[in-house]
Amino acid sequence: MTVKRWIQAGLVGAFWVLVFGVLEAQTAATGKVQRIPLPNSDFPISLGVWVPAGSDTLYLSGSIPPVAHPEAPKGSIQSYGDLEAQTTAVLQQIQKSLETQKLSLADVVMMHAYLVGDPGKDGKMDFAGFMAGYTRFFAAKEQPNKPARNAMQVAGLAAPGALVEIEVIAVRPH
Repeated sequence: MTVKRWIQAGLVGAFWVLVFGVLEAQTAATGKVQRIPLPNSDFPISLGVWVPAGSDTLYLSGSIPPVAHPEAPKGSIQSYGDLEAQTTAVLQQIQKSLETQKLSLADVVMMHAYLVGDPGKDGKMDFAGFMAGYTRFFAAKEQPNKPARNAMQVAGLAAPGALVEIEVIAVRPH
């Protein structure tokens, strides 16, 4: 590595230390959740989320979609709908679960999304369908908060035909 690259790497590292340090100080001072935007990106997730000490944390178990079309063959993708419909249904369930705890989707700080490959898409996950459902609830005009998130393709879920399972972590600062 050249000296120029070492300096560039050091400057980038120093920049992120400064950004994280400032956000950590802001979180401690305000007692509010601080979301770190992805640099130079409009992708609808946060790079990370600072949660102030003393916050209540709720870990919601994974949710799968309800059967949307009971007339379709049991355990089929058709019985649940495409990935966009499944994602929307799961996030509506999560929204209701959060509301029972006096929380909302705006309080979600971390999301794990498990996506099954769609046989109609050569066994690949329908990430565009997932994002179409996801962006109805996150990074939207009505609810601009973005959680830290990962989305991964898995071999299968416990419910045949379900293409998505989502679990979230939500916080309530004191």
